[in-house]
Amino acid sequence: MDGFIRFMEKHFVPIASRIGAQRHLVAIRDGFVSIMPLVLAGSFAVLLNNTLLQWIPGLGELSGINGNIWWGTFAIMTLLVVFSIGYNLAKGYQSDGLAAGLIAVGAFISVTPQAHGEAGWGYIHWGYLNATGLFTGILVALIATEIFVKLMKKNIVIKMPENVPPAVGRAFAAVIPGVIVLYVFGILGYLITKLGGNSLYDLIFNLIQKPLQGFSQGLASAMIAAMLINLFWFFGLHGANIMDPIMNALYLPALEANASAIQQGLAAPNVVTRVFFDAYIHLGGSGATLALILAIYIAAKKRREYREVAKLSTPAGIFQINEPVMFGLPIVLNPILFIPFILTPGILTLIAYTATAIGLVPPTYVAMPWITPVGIGGFLATGGSIAGGILALVNFAAAVLIYLPFVVLADRQVKDKEKQGNV
Repeated sequence: MDGFIRFMEKHFVPIASRIGAQRHLVAIRDGFVSIMPLVLAGSFAVLLNNTLLQWIPGLGELSGINGNIWWGTFAIMTLLVVFSIGYNLAKGYQSDGLAAGLIAVGAFISVTPQAHGEAGWGYIHWGYLNATGLFTGILVALIATEIFVKLMKKNIVIKMPENVPPAVGRAFAAVIPGVIVLYVFGILGYLITKLGGNSLYDLIFNLIQKPLQGFSQGLASAMIAAMLINLFWFFGLHGANIMDPIMNALYLPALEANASAIQQGLAAPNVVTRVFFDAYIHLGGSGATLALILAIYIAAKKRREYREVAKLSTPAGIFQINEPVMFGLPIVLNPILFIPFILTPGILTLIAYTATAIGLVPPTYVAMPWITPVGIGGFLATGGSIAGGILALVNFAAAVLIYLPFVVLADRQVKDKEKQGNV
């Protein structure tokens, strides 16, 4: 185990650290975080339409209000993400974030088809703007912002006199870079159409996004994603932050597709969504560490430091915050806890995936705050299903059972040392 840890510290940790600090991945992560209030609002609207407004007679007429909220959140999610990523990436370069975000949106619209089906010219179907367009939106936002920032740094700008208000000066400075960016994407969209393609969206969706989303719905890929987060954490790297761009790009469209299907009275098409992990896997934080805390209460007799850390970490753990136990025990670089910490998310994913796939539990389709306590999260994510809450509690019990033998092993180490001290 020591040799493995030394190898990973030497070869894995430096690479993972660079990935976690990579400018574009940070911009994507922060871009999704910025729109989270809108995602939660849209999810709440879908939840209300399919629970209280269905259950209480006479309230069904209010469903149009929630439909409007869904229309202003989930239905245009990609448009929001494009602006947010452009803004955050430009700020990372110490450039004009507002201009970059607006230009990224313009570039995205430039490559989006202006007609859909029988509609005439000038109509954009919402299917291009919701979560299914995220891959296209992310790529356009990153490329458009990169071009914009490079032109700004090369000083290809209109300079205004010093007495001009700063806001006006910034707006004029962005004119030439903005025009160039928009023409780049306008020409790109034109060429794709002329060469026989429908749009950049269709090209990316068919060649990249669709195969990746199909792969991401597999049990093996979901287990690997959950376990990889913990592998980063084991070496002291924030696994959730590092993996967030990938998790959001793959599993947020699945969540939106489920919510959209439920909204239309159809069956949810996806087993694994973004909130699937928060509801059933990250119970108390990455690695289901609230279960580790309970295992410590049950089995740690000699490890007084474990019990003290568990007491201090419990309030935070209830609300899915696990840094106190992660660095307090610590779990980071702890060879005894390595095996359960890595295996637990994989096993919990297997249980939750199987229960959802065979129909014991409804698919997740409602985004809820990641701090939602164990059980409540499963209940909310499945639209108020008791089965979802029970599944989360079953997974929590399974996690406790996985951690227990290793907590006992850590406790026996202290006993062995005491016996050796008495000899």
